[in-house]
Amino acid sequence: MSTTPVFDAQADTAQARLVRAKEASRSIARLTSADKARLLETIAEAIESSTARIVEANALDIERGRADAIGESLIDRLRLDERRVAALASAVRDVATLPDPIGQVIGGHRMPNGVALEQVRVPFGVVGAIYEARPNVTVDIAALALRAGNAVVLRGGSAARESNTVLVAVMRQALADLGHDPEAIQSVDDFGRDGAKAMMHARGLIDVLVPRGSAALIETVVTESTVPVIETGAGVVHIVIDESAPMDWARDIVLNAKVQRPSVCNAVETVLVHRQAAPQLIPVIASALLSEGVAIHGDDMVAGLVAGTIPATEEDWAAEYLGLEIAIKVVDDLDEALAHIRRYSTGHTESIITTDTRNAERFLAEVDSAVVMVNASTRFTDGAEFGFGAEVGISTQKLHARGPMGLGELTSTKWLARGSGQIRG
Repeated sequence: MSTTPVFDAQADTAQARLVRAKEASRSIARLTSADKARLLETIAEAIESSTARIVEANALDIERGRADAIGESLIDRLRLDERRVAALASAVRDVATLPDPIGQVIGGHRMPNGVALEQVRVPFGVVGAIYEARPNVTVDIAALALRAGNAVVLRGGSAARESNTVLVAVMRQALADLGHDPEAIQSVDDFGRDGAKAMMHARGLIDVLVPRGSAALIETVVTESTVPVIETGAGVVHIVIDESAPMDWARDIVLNAKVQRPSVCNAVETVLVHRQAAPQLIPVIASALLSEGVAIHGDDMVAGLVAGTIPATEEDWAAEYLGLEIAIKVVDDLDEALAHIRRYSTGHTESIITTDTRNAERFLAEVDSAVVMVNASTRFTDGAEFGFGAEVGISTQKLHARGPMGLGELTSTKWLARGSGQIRG
């Protein structure tokens, strides 16, 4: 018996839009790889030609965000200028050139009775995304979903309402211009929280739901959804500096990981420094951070080495600052650093700076996060940097997907069996 709820698809309700997305998903699934590539190229061109309109709408969101005092980190995530709009179009083109995962044979064999089995990638059907103040996600997820043969339903939050309205309209028009069903891209933003609730309860209409945003938003989606959820997580990200770390590596990596874009989830929030290296390295690292306006929260030893250090509290070790703040702690050895990460990490990204091969390999083996690095900035945890063109999000769960999610994570599989009259005895 079907579990799909029955709604009037012609009505303008959140549920009706979900029904229309489900219906449209069947036509999207039938598109060839070339069809989908052409569609994404058309979307990229439409975004470029609508730059002024997108930037104008975004300015209204920025103005409202400042009036509502949403904070500079969210303002940064929200902002779309001409350069960022161009980057959106470029990301769509990158996705268009990626190998199409649909139909890819993952495995298979021939049974003793001669039946040939193949496991192949297929679209999910309808991908849902609930996110906050990230208009780039509107485009990234839509592009990835379409390339993988899915329809998409979006709930982008009130902070980016004007931007998302224009972006969705532009992409839907691109679908229509090519003769494809524009209902394959849906937004429920104008239904507010009721739209998000409809998505979370849309079992049978939405096949997988991806939340991106604050820890509170993600927790709400994970706990309230009847739809399968791929959980993305907050980024309490750590860098460990051991006693063998070169000073320039330590300074440059920490500085890049904190200040290159502090408002994102792969920015470092806590640095753990080996006690033997602390007197030499912490003043150098702190000087570089302070010169960029970073406030330093530290333990007693850090306070003794860096003037103006804010005494760290228990809350600091668990903080995702998403801004120009950082916590620094001195640890006795790698064991203490690993124990600290186990206690406070959200399972996103951790990095160690070391020239000790044994410490590096132990760190890679023992740290249980989605991405574990040696001698590299945590800012590399990103779908585009990993070669995915764009990303759906960064999964911190362990089922189906983990780490930056690209096209493959927006597919399921099915088994194909080809026989010649066999029956089971």
